[in-house]
Formats: sequence, C-alpha cells, structure tokens
Amino acid sequence: MSDWDVLVVGGGAAGLFCAAVAGQRGLRVAVLEHQERVGNKVLISGGGRCNFTNIGATASQYLTSGSPHFVKSALARYTPRDFLTLVERHGIAWHEKKLGQLFCDLSSRQIVDLLLAECRTGNVQIFTSTAPERVDWDSMTGKYSVPTRLGLHTAPALVVATGGLSFPKLGATPWAYRVAEQFGLRLVPPRPGLVPLTWKPPELSAFGALSGLSVDAIAMAEPDAPRFRENLLFTHRGLSGPAILQVSSYWQPGKSIRINLLPESDVQTAIHVAKNSKREVKSLLRHLLPERLALIFAADFRDARPLAQWPQRDLDTLKRRLEAWEIHPAGDEGYPKAEVTLGGIDTSELSSKTMESRKQPGLYFIGESVDVTGWLGGYNFQWAWSSAHAAANSI
Repeated sequence: MSDWDVLVVGGGAAGLFCAAVAGQRGLRVAVLEHQERVGNKVLISGGGRCNFTNIGATASQYLTSGSPHFVKSALARYTPRDFLTLVERHGIAWHEKKLGQLFCDLSSRQIVDLLLAECRTGNVQIFTSTAPERVDWDSMTGKYSVPTRLGLHTAPALVVATGGLSFPKLGATPWAYRVAEQFGLRLVPPRPGLVPLTWKPPELSAFGALSGLSVDAIAMAEPDAPRFRENLLFTHRGLSGPAILQVSSYWQPGKSIRINLLPESDVQTAIHVAKNSKREVKSLLRHLLPERLALIFAADFRDARPLAQWPQRDLDTLKRRLEAWEIHPAGDEGYPKAEVTLGGIDTSELSSKTMESRKQPGLYFIGESVDVTGWLGGYNFQWAWSSAHAAANSI
C-alpha cells in the first residue's frame, strides 16, 4: 500500500498541473494514469502546437456552464498571463495566432515536458498504465482508497482529473461521472462540444460535393447566443471549421443555426446594383460567392429571369439566404470529433474557490470533468490550469 497526501486520477493537462502545484507546496502527490503515457490530448492539440491559453480569457467565454459566474474566482487567481510566464520560464517560444490564441512555435510536446518538469520539481510520482478499479472512502480515517492492479493507493485528498468523453481513441472514459454519482453529486448530462455538424439527406446531396471549401462567415445558434466570425468549412458530411465548432456548443438538436456568408459585403446594395444592371441571379452569386457554392445556391432559385423582373419577396428571400442562411443540422459528429465535452459535474456541487465537493470532504473535480466549457481557442486549456491551481492550493 502507498499512502499519499494527494491522489490525482488523470494525467492530462489539469491533472499534471494540479499535481505539480501541490507537490511544490510540499505535499506527497501521486498521479494515476490508465494510459501508457500522460498528456495524450495535449500532444494532439492545436495541430500539434498546443493552443495552450488565450490571453483574453474571461468568464464571458464560458457561458455554456450552468453557472456562468463559477469560473470567475479560479480565472482571477491563475490567469493566462500566469501560465504564459511559466511557459517563458521554460524557454518555450510561442506566438499569438489570432484572437488572443497562444501557440508553441515548435511542438505540443514542449507543454507536456513543461508539466513533467514541474512535477519532478514537486517530487510527484506518476504511475502510467495504472487504471483505478474503484474508489473507497473511510469516514473513520478520512482517507480515500484507490485499488489498482499495481497496488493500493490511499490519501485524504482525491482529485478527479479524468476529463470528459471527447476523443475516446485517446482513452476518454466516464470515470469522473461514476465517481460523482457514487458520492451523490449531480451531473449535467454530457454531450459533444466544439464539434462538426452534419447535414440532413437533402442538404447532403446538395452540399456534400463542396467538401473542402472554406469561406469567411458569421455563425450563430439562437438569437441571444454569441455570434462567431471565423472560417466555415464544408465537409463530406456537413459543416465544420472554427465558426461552426463554436456555434455547436450553443446549438440544441432540433434547432437551427444561421450563417452570414458575406460578412464584409453590403448585400442589399449588391442586389440593387445587379437588379438595375439586369443581371441574373447566377451572375450575382458568382460575383459574391465561391464558384461551386454560387452555382448550388443559384440552382435553388430556379429563376433565369433578370433580377429586375423578380418580385420583391424573392429578392428579400435571396438577401436572407446570403445574410442569414438558416440550416437545420441533422446532428453532430459525436465524441470522436468533439474537441470537448459539454456538461459534467454540476458546478453547484463544487466550491468555485477550491473545486472541492460541497458534500464530500477531500474530493475535488477539475478541468473538463466539470460543467465548464470555454470557446475554441485556448480557453479550455486555461480552465484546466486555473481549476487545477485552485484545487492544488486549497488541499
């Protein structure tokens, strides 16, 4: 049997950082990771260069949480600037790509190496290929016991950092949810987030041939949801790209999304000019949109008359199609393609200052296991660092 001050289950971004901070406070810390190596999701992030934070991260980018105010304390006490200072202290070159997104110049491996180096400084013991079989709680000793095939580990503090269900090929499991349920904590039903959306059959037959086409667009889910202006990508199954991934976290099955395909254009004026010059709809659309998309849109209208002969209601329909194209997705690509998992441990069950369960002493949940999801662009890594830091400094 191995006895520790802190047991961290999960060797991802949040788990390793929490272990490192706690270890550097003088606590005896062990990390249990069921995979052969730690940091798998970090390694593939940001196209292999790890979008490790967003310098503009605030609570306003985490509005999908059941409690939008929950993140404020942790984010305020460990900021993007704090993690950037750590990155620079390790000599990692970085760059800002766009919209405050910070990436490694070279490789995501540098962030994993940073986390491992910080763990070594804190004398953290990391056990890989070590899956926890269950969790037992002894109210007499105030300790958790976690048996594994390699032996029993005990500690008065248990930090669950096993993440959500996205990227199952990298070892994602519902372990955090099972532990929460074991100790009576409520869950917000999980679902894929930051995920490509799929077409219904009629749209698939019309737009599937556009696979690979990317356009600048503004996308939004509900009228009161955030609007995202980034690239939209047509795929062989539906829509992807940053604009769609962002919107997917706000979209609900059965609802629509709206897309402005011409965020830089004055569509009303363009239609007026085309009407006065007696152009046809195909000519106008080929002027405004990429060729392949223009031809599909033109075919939908099936009116070869000059725009000057169109009734006003049809001109209004054309304008709406370009500025507020309404799409009813069939669904999404699911956890294998999802960047994150929405839902998780209900934030009302946790202290926003410490990440500790309000019901169960010494039990902490951090990172993606919690019902906190940020926008695409480094925000979810920042939540990993901030929530981990909050827990590690309260144990």
